[in-house]
Amino acid sequence: MIPVLDWSHYRTFLAVLTHGSLSAAARELGLTQPTVGRHIDALERASGSPLFLRSQQGLLPTVTAREMLPHAEAMAASAAALARTASGDTQTPRGTVRISSSEVMGIEVLPPILADLLEQYPDLNAELSVSDAVEDLLRQEADIAVRMVAPAQEALISRRIGAIPLGFFAHRSYVVRHGLPRTADELRAHRLIGFDRQMAYVRSVLKANPELGELRFAVRTDSNVAQLSMIEAGAGIGICQVGLAIKDPELVPILPGMLDLHLDTYVVMHESLRTAPRCRVTFDALVEGLLLYMKTRPE
Repeated sequence: MIPVLDWSHYRTFLAVLTHGSLSAAARELGLTQPTVGRHIDALERASGSPLFLRSQQGLLPTVTAREMLPHAEAMAASAAALARTASGDTQTPRGTVRISSSEVMGIEVLPPILADLLEQYPDLNAELSVSDAVEDLLRQEADIAVRMVAPAQEALISRRIGAIPLGFFAHRSYVVRHGLPRTADELRAHRLIGFDRQMAYVRSVLKANPELGELRFAVRTDSNVAQLSMIEAGAGIGICQVGLAIKDPELVPILPGMLDLHLDTYVVMHESLRTAPRCRVTFDALVEGLLLYMKTRPE
């Protein structure tokens, strides 16, 4: 008979897997190292095989541990979702809501929207998960997501915000040094800043604008925030959201109107959360705030 272990053992397992040592996991969880060791021992007895091997780099996961990882992560997501639900109220917006977004949206666009929301509902708490990886709402990794690709799962409700305009921009200092390209051919001769990996939103942009696939980037990064910082530093010409670029008067539009670039944007939530006040008001605030952001245009 497989022994029944509580969630704390799997939480410990995830901490050891993340940090590579019993002592570091103990510090993160606020436990003693012997307690962490007992949790791992109990899991190893339950699984019938070792979970970690000692090495000079710390504790390395075995095949069994790697196979257990997605299930433990699912338990962690469910436990966090349960805690968020329990923190809420059936009548008023209160408790914790977890929002997932891309890096550039989470850092540059959403904070003022969430700040206004929290002022309006002081009993509301927000968790902002910032990553260009798409978190799974069906697995309750987040309550609400701001996505740049259309949701495919039927159990999700979504509101299409519209197409956020993108454009090529360069810092004025770069233009002074290298000149202003007047055609697409001249653009290709410049130092271009672009993506390192084709995330889902990148594939979406390339599908709508296949000519961008021919561009050769001298500066590559998988972070949109890093791309924006490189543009602002005068490292070259790159693509960024028009609404962000116009905040900096030193950023110069390149070939405006010649390339139709945009990011379709959606606010998405699991349908089971539509009646939860904390999620409903957050969903509505994100929609309203992003629609206002969409209207931002150069003066």
